[in-house]
Amino acid sequence: MKFSQLNFNPLSFLIIINTLILFICSVLKHILFQSTAWDLAIFDQAIYLISQNQPPISSFLNIHILGDHAALIFYPLSLFYKLYPSVYWLLFIQAFSLSLGALPIWYLAKYQGLKNSQSLTLSLVYLLYPLIFNINLFDFHPDIIAIPAILWGILAAFTNKLGVFILAIIIILSCKGVLSLTVIFMGIWLLLFEKKRLYGSIALGLGLAWFIISTQVIIPLFSDNSANIGRHISRFSYLGNSFTEIVQNFIFKPWLLLQGLFNLANLEYLLLLLIPLIWGLSFRHLSPLVGAIPVLAMNLLSQDVLQKDLLHQYSLPIIPFLMVTVITTLATEKAWFRQEKYIIIWSLIGFLALAKFGYFTSRYLESLDTWKATQTAISQISTKGSVLTSTYIAPHLSQRPLIKLAEDGADGFDLNQFDYILLNQLHPGRASSPELIESIKQKIGQIPAFKLTYQKDKVYLFKK
Repeated sequence: MKFSQLNFNPLSFLIIINTLILFICSVLKHILFQSTAWDLAIFDQAIYLISQNQPPISSFLNIHILGDHAALIFYPLSLFYKLYPSVYWLLFIQAFSLSLGALPIWYLAKYQGLKNSQSLTLSLVYLLYPLIFNINLFDFHPDIIAIPAILWGILAAFTNKLGVFILAIIIILSCKGVLSLTVIFMGIWLLLFEKKRLYGSIALGLGLAWFIISTQVIIPLFSDNSANIGRHISRFSYLGNSFTEIVQNFIFKPWLLLQGLFNLANLEYLLLLLIPLIWGLSFRHLSPLVGAIPVLAMNLLSQDVLQKDLLHQYSLPIIPFLMVTVITTLATEKAWFRQEKYIIIWSLIGFLALAKFGYFTSRYLESLDTWKATQTAISQISTKGSVLTSTYIAPHLSQRPLIKLAEDGADGFDLNQFDYILLNQLHPGRASSPELIESIKQKIGQIPAFKLTYQKDKVYLFKK
């Protein structure tokens, strides 16, 4: 089958419309001051600094951005900021990347012998998967660029397009160091189950190489490696306080592993993950899920509840392998539903039940009472000087070398390092409180260099 023979009109329309919907939703959330420093401001600051030929030292993480996850993708993304520095580039790239995954899914379905209408239905199923909508609302994460890349990589392996496959693997690895584990297991699946020896070996080799380079060279070079590892390993503290201790406990205390895997929280997580696609899962065709093993294992073993929902980025790399499983099941006529209308109805029910579009009529409106005052205060910050502000305001001011958060621990800051201090006492942020903001205000009052230049609705702007 030649790609040029395919009719893209309905699918192109679907991708464009979905991109616009996702982009509008994320922009609206951002305008309502519901984006957060963790993680939109972190990545916006880093990419901006790269575009300005400055070291991308995150003032939130206190490390070079490569010391976080070895995400080299930030460097090509900075080219957009060279055209015009705007956080909306990231929101658009995210919306487009998530929507673009529908295209390789269409190709994969056609490769498996499904009709055009079935292939289009599966593309729609992917777009209606609740996590696709929800993750678009959770700031920005480079992981999302890896999702269409994984799907293109699988398609390239199936259709023997070596150049496309290698490019897809490089893109995946550049998004996050830990995705090297996904590439390794993707290689194992291709090698053992799909009999794609060349492609499986390449994925396995590149994944192993990047895992070693990212964890043993890049991250230690650009960060305090012990602190960085500790930040992530704390999620698995019941298994041990270091990688070595965790491995030892796997061997000598296997009951800890079993306790971590078999619990009600994990059962609920698996139900959330699988129910939207349960109609298309068959025990005979689960081999593509080998590629999802690392991410699924980390999420199940983690004590962090954020890794066990359909709201955050942690489950994203599982989606491509779930979709390939569904495509294979439907192609072999083993799916519970085979008629397209029932498949679409099930997907719509799952979307309506689990997608968080209702946030726009509830939690995203919580700070409307200070919206105008916050906008006015931001407009009076006219330089790239250093800023202390809240987690919700930070993404609107993160394009500068130094910006910190007025949250727990901020009362110990040397306030003289800042040129601007912008506080919202009514909505101080989840890791802050009105009492902390009051404490910071009192400290500012003892520094003659600061002047209160704007005050309204308990929004305060101090300038040097």
